Amino acid sequence: MHLRTPLQANARRRQGFTLIEIMIAVVIVAILAAIALPSFIDSVRKSRRSDAFAALSAVQQAQERWRANMALYATNAQLTVATNAVPPGLGLSETSSSSYYTIALSDTSATGYTVTGTASGSQTADTACAVIGVRMTGGNIRRGSGAGAINWAVTSPDAGNCWAK
Repeated sequence: MHLRTPLQANARRRQGFTLIEIMIAVVIVAILAAIALPSFIDSVRKSRRSDAFAALSAVQQAQERWRANMALYATNAQLTVATNAVPPGLGLSETSSSSYYTIALSDTSATGYTVTGTASGSQTADTACAVIGVRMTGGNIRRGSGAGAINWAVTSPDAGNCWAK
């Protein structure tokens, strides 16, 4: 018969984790999640801005094609294609491809226009960049952003620094 020492007996009984060790691990995971989750969500919102950038670029390109054939840029009423509209319009949707932004044209003339993307749906939580826009005036392009509107009167209208360069 083999006699066990107290150390061997204790080692045999001690398999697995205690409740305190598990609770410490849970607390550490909760703290890490509390720090990482808001940062992750912010990164997701920032990446969704590319949806607006793509839609605004598509409008810019369509406007230049339109202007090459007409005397002025297309108006807001011409953003989408109406079935019997003459002229037919730009043929673009009023929402971005993933529907995170609503696209609108304004201030159209022979020499310029303003196109803005306003956050919609879950993207409205991106408060600093709720509105992203491009303004064409006299052949010069300006990019802007803001929480509720874009202040085009200032030197740098990209208040939210949404247009990363």
